[in-house]
Amino acid sequence: MAARKTSRSRAVRPVSSTAGALAKIYAVIQRIPPGKVATYGQVAALAGLPRRARMVGAALRNTPDGLSLPWQRVINAQGTVSRRSGLGVEEGYQRHLLEEEGVVFGGNGRIDLERFGWDPEERPRTRKRR
Repeated sequence: MAARKTSRSRAVRPVSSTAGALAKIYAVIQRIPPGKVATYGQVAALAGLPRRARMVGAALRNTPDGLSLPWQRVINAQGTVSRRSGLGVEEGYQRHLLEEEGVVFGGNGRIDLERFGWDPEERPRTRKRR
């Protein structure tokens, strides 16, 4: 189904298209393993939605009740926890959850994406048998 144009020439996506995009975003987030992080843009690209990082943020803000997602593993491209409106409690909680998973924050509040960034192509390490 093609998007239709409004009088302001902005494309309006059909509800089924938006629901499909959200399902793809949530599926990617579900795959991020403990101790690893992904950026909003990376999640969007892996969901087949390049340049839609803001859509990932909106999807996380509007996650349906009852859907269990490791939301804390999605961070911004600078390697920091994104600020939210409010008192900042959410950012502290996200940081706490990531630290419990072994993610280390630098003195500048950044996560080393080379070390903790999720590579979906990487195979899980297996233990060597003796």
